Amino acid sequence: MKHHHATITFLLGAVFFGLNPLFINLGYAAGWALSQIMVVQAIIALIVLWIIGIFALRRHPHTAKKLTFKTVLSLMLAGSFTGLTSILYYASMQYLPASLAVVLLFQFIWIGVLFEWVFSRKRPSKQTMVTVILTLVGVLFAADVFNGGLSDITLIGFVLGIGSAFSYSAFIIVSGSVAVDVPATIRTPFMITGATLLIFIIFPPHMSLNSEVLSSGSIWIYAGGLALCGLILTPLMFAMSTPHISAGLATILGAVELPVSVIVAYIGLSEYIAPSRWFGVALILVAIAIGEMKGIWHKFINRRRFAN
Repeated sequence: MKHHHATITFLLGAVFFGLNPLFINLGYAAGWALSQIMVVQAIIALIVLWIIGIFALRRHPHTAKKLTFKTVLSLMLAGSFTGLTSILYYASMQYLPASLAVVLLFQFIWIGVLFEWVFSRKRPSKQTMVTVILTLVGVLFAADVFNGGLSDITLIGFVLGIGSAFSYSAFIIVSGSVAVDVPATIRTPFMITGATLLIFIIFPPHMSLNSEVLSSGSIWIYAGGLALCGLILTPLMFAMSTPHISAGLATILGAVELPVSVIVAYIGLSEYIAPSRWFGVALILVAIAIGEMKGIWHKFINRRRFAN
């Protein structure tokens, strides 16, 4: 996959993840508990992805030889990070205003760059640092922190929120480094199997589900939306794209989730969005453009040299 194709694919995955607050808030409003929503979405995602995975294995039978016990275990461990992110992020919204929960989640921007610096020994460039700073400032405006204040932060809410940022950063990095020679349509089912096992350990299905839950149409709609956006499309697109872009760039591109969340709140939840929040959205988009500017400029120069 070419770099610009990988960038677009990753951005689409981030956009889908940004739709999650719509479904989780609607689910909470309908009276469903976090445990019920998490278990149902995991079941849906597992079934859909394994249907895709079985067909993919039939198309690529030689790939089965690459799926050693160690590889499968690594994929499941990597996938557990996306399950952990969902649990921590959605749980933080029970203890914090949504705007503050989003701010804490989006600390993954600098955490991801830090992870790449520490584990890959890749020191961030000045351009990357400028992009990170602009993105974080945009996050603060887009989440309306300056109007809401920070007095509503509780200790458990902070721990859950910042934990979701660390787990999300880890997921972005490992999804681009584990079994990259295996097609994404085969890697992702194993990864979501790991996520599902973690969810089932924390929320045992026999304690979260009953006949009333399973027979209700609304939870399947809300959990289905979460499964599609959070556990199917996003991990699948990240698995396809992250091997072809740097972890630092992936972290920066992931910031597009917040503008999507703000737009969804405005259109889908009829929330009033102050002008300062739209300014934050614009600033994040500018930061992403700056992050991509260097690569686009180098490609332009190389094409001119080749043409001459």
